[in-house]
Amino acid sequence: MFVAIIAIIAGFIILTWSADQFVNGAAATARNFNISPMLIGLTVVSIGTSAPEILVSLMASTQDHASLAIGNAIGSNIANIGLVLGVTALIAPLPVKRSLARREIPMLVVVSTLAGLCIVNGFLTQLDSIVLLGALFLALYLMFRWQKQHPDEPLIEGEEEEVPELSPGKAWFYLISGLLFLLGSSQILVWGATELARLFGVSELIIGLTIVAIGTSLPELAASVASAIKGHHDIALGNVVGSNIFNLLAVLPMPGLFAPGPVNPQVIWQDVPVLMALTLFLAMSCLFGKQPKHLGRMTGLLLLSGYAAYTVWLFIHH
Repeated sequence: MFVAIIAIIAGFIILTWSADQFVNGAAATARNFNISPMLIGLTVVSIGTSAPEILVSLMASTQDHASLAIGNAIGSNIANIGLVLGVTALIAPLPVKRSLARREIPMLVVVSTLAGLCIVNGFLTQLDSIVLLGALFLALYLMFRWQKQHPDEPLIEGEEEEVPELSPGKAWFYLISGLLFLLGSSQILVWGATELARLFGVSELIIGLTIVAIGTSLPELAASVASAIKGHHDIALGNVVGSNIFNLLAVLPMPGLFAPGPVNPQVIWQDVPVLMALTLFLAMSCLFGKQPKHLGRMTGLLLLSGYAAYTVWLFIHH
């Protein structure tokens, strides 16, 4: 058990570090090829921040741990809204930008609904995964078009990302080494999580929904809390919305592509409804009420309380 816990902790630490290396290397490489910072932010950086979830789900799927992969995708989104936004809103009220409320929030609701429809029949097939990946490219196109029409507005991930200036050799080194460490650390994390599930007699789905989901959401939590403390309150909401869109469209398809098959019924009747309830609550909090809109401390307390109740319920019910 001790070795499994160490593997999980080490996996999380290396995963977070290597994701930063990979994103910096990929962004710098793209910049060296004269790709615009806007396009880098909407593609390389946005998807790169979901790299931990993508790699963990990929590794789990290829090793016949599809429940862990699905739990990671769904659980990360639940943790992002309930835990990340809940904690951040408790620290400081989060202003809701009108552009975010008009565009990305409705997109998140549509994407969450699409993801739910893909697995509500009890199966995640390769066709479902292709549909989700197709929706990913459509979402990227829409974001790029919106950003091109309104260049003065911040990217979905918050403020425009600082693209590091690296020589071509160093950029490729960061890119390749970051990817290799991502692959290795996700392998370590999946092994530790499945071993812990076996030792405690807990299903891989529960481990994916809780330990792995929270661990892969730690970068978003750290970034959002740091932004709130520094006074950049508007970044946190954009981070979570963007991360959740990419999780459902880039992470959830992994098990369907590499290990298509039945979905645990618990995901359908318990976890997807919780995800939809939190997403709709977030959308209503951002779209309705007095202007200008803020996610206040009461909303943060409700989100955090809901997430705590959900997590407790998972283990009690199990």
